[in-house]
Amino acid sequence: MSIEELKYAIMDELRIELSNDPSFSEEMLSVKVDNAIREVKRARRYPFFYTEEVINRDLWDLYPNIKNIALYDYNQIGIEGQSASSENGENRTFVDRNTLFRGVIPFAK
Repeated sequence: MSIEELKYAIMDELRIELSNDPSFSEEMLSVKVDNAIREVKRARRYPFFYTEEVINRDLWDLYPNIKNIALYDYNQIGIEGQSASSENGENRTFVDRNTLFRGVIPFAK
C-alpha cells in the first residue's frame, strides 16, 4: 500500500470525525495529514537501504500515530503555542504533542 493510500484512508476517517465542525477545511486537513506523515518518517530515521515498500508498510503500522498527530494539529489551528486556554468559564489544557509520537522509535541514530 502506498503513502497516498495511507493519506486518503486517514483523511476519510478524519472527515467523518470532523463532519460536525462548521469550519471544517479539507485543504487544511490535507496539509496536516501530509505534515504528520513527514514528521513520523523523520522521527523514524529510516536506514538508507530501506525500500519505499518497507517504509510504506511501516508507516501503515504507525497509522494511529499519524492520524492522531494530524487531528491534534488540525484542532490546534489558530491556537498554536498555547498550553492552556480559558474562556467564558471553560478551561482547556492541551496534551503535550510529543506524547503522540509514543511508539515511533528511530531505527538509526
